[in-house]
Amino acid sequence: MMRPPGDFWDYLRRVTPARIALGRVGDGLPTHRLLEFDLAHARARDAVWANLDSAALLAELAAWRPVLVRSAAPDRATFLQRPDLGRRLARDSLQALSPGPYDAAIVIADGLSAGAIQAQAASLCKMLLAAPNFVFAPPAVALQARVALGDDIAARQGAALAVVLIGERPGLSACDSMGAYITFDPKPGVTRDANRNCVSNIRGQGLSLDEASRRILAIMGLARTIRQSGTCLKEDDALDLLPPGTP
Repeated sequence: MMRPPGDFWDYLRRVTPARIALGRVGDGLPTHRLLEFDLAHARARDAVWANLDSAALLAELAAWRPVLVRSAAPDRATFLQRPDLGRRLARDSLQALSPGPYDAAIVIADGLSAGAIQAQAASLCKMLLAAPNFVFAPPAVALQARVALGDDIAARQGAALAVVLIGERPGLSACDSMGAYITFDPKPGVTRDANRNCVSNIRGQGLSLDEASRRILAIMGLARTIRQSGTCLKEDDALDLLPPGTP
């Protein structure tokens, strides 16, 4: 017997945060649906403008001697208006980075959702740093940072791999999502997005920290083996190479 239309839409609403079957009042939305939309939009705007509490992150990662760096964007407004400045290190941050060599550098970047980073990045960073088969540079906490800033940081630290944990652009369904970008042999100003692998939607209602750590380390392992990342590396291939029983 076919499911009644009402039950069908109720089911879909329970399994997705997407805005579907919102109803209508005349030519408009019901008031409570419009208010839900306005609230989600306000949360997304707040997430974009929020500042990272870098001192708290540095304290949580103190055992690994983290360093604080900044992009060339001097403040949040400039960062949002000039993405190019968020991809370059500020001059006064250059001396904070000591050369390796290292297998990998972890960069914790505020990106477009500092709240997502504040809540999750330190825990995920610790999981990655516990991996026994990589030598990590001291983690870098980067302010007003875009993904490509990790290329500059990793290159200056002498790391073969850059792992950038960054706050993702908020949407109207989620404003607390973190992404991880893995790049082999990053070169400032040369590396393109096609050279990166991304593990996205890391959050409480999305990809768990345990699963994100598993995927990131798998990608790092295969990238080091084939000496490439991005479109040349498929995440499924990396996961298939994990030893049986890997959690």
